[in-house]
Amino acid sequence: MSRKEERDQAIAETLEKVRAEDGDTRQSLAAIRDHMIALAQRRELFPEEDFPIPEDGSGEVFDVLSRDDDGRHELYIEVANKHVWTPPHNHTTWAVVVGIQGVELNRIWEGDGGPTGEAPLRLAREVEVRNGTGVCLMPNDFHSIHMEEGVHNMHLHLYGLGFAHLKGRLMFDQESGSYRSFD
Repeated sequence: MSRKEERDQAIAETLEKVRAEDGDTRQSLAAIRDHMIALAQRRELFPEEDFPIPEDGSGEVFDVLSRDDDGRHELYIEVANKHVWTPPHNHTTWAVVVGIQGVELNRIWEGDGGPTGEAPLRLAREVEVRNGTGVCLMPNDFHSIHMEEGVHNMHLHLYGLGFAHLKGRLMFDQESGSYRSFD
């Protein structure tokens, strides 16, 4: 069996366990995170040579590893060696991010934006996602992602729905204190 076939089999087996969980509670997301951490700890399935830094100068790639036919349970690998920074945003679906190598700092923000998007978010905590750890996000949780340049970062991102199905996502602009669509 090739490494890709072994990786695809391990992903399929992990996602079968994930599908047995609902992902609609923090407790079920913790179980999903644990399944995903077990997959990510099989580092022999995710060698750097299979997931190189893009040579196009972008320094980052976000590739689909698995996608259910109905748009659910979409698994991505993010590979980056550049400075990555995202504004606080939600996903409108649950998400679990786990580390293979490197560190993805997730800042978790409190607040819901208020009825018309007027309420600013407040930093609640920071979670360093690295091999052996992960972060769980409910549909309306806001987080921001931060990675340092010069490290071959590799992380798995699993979403309850694929990006093509996400509607109504919000991004918070900290400078203006306002929200806008992140679709």
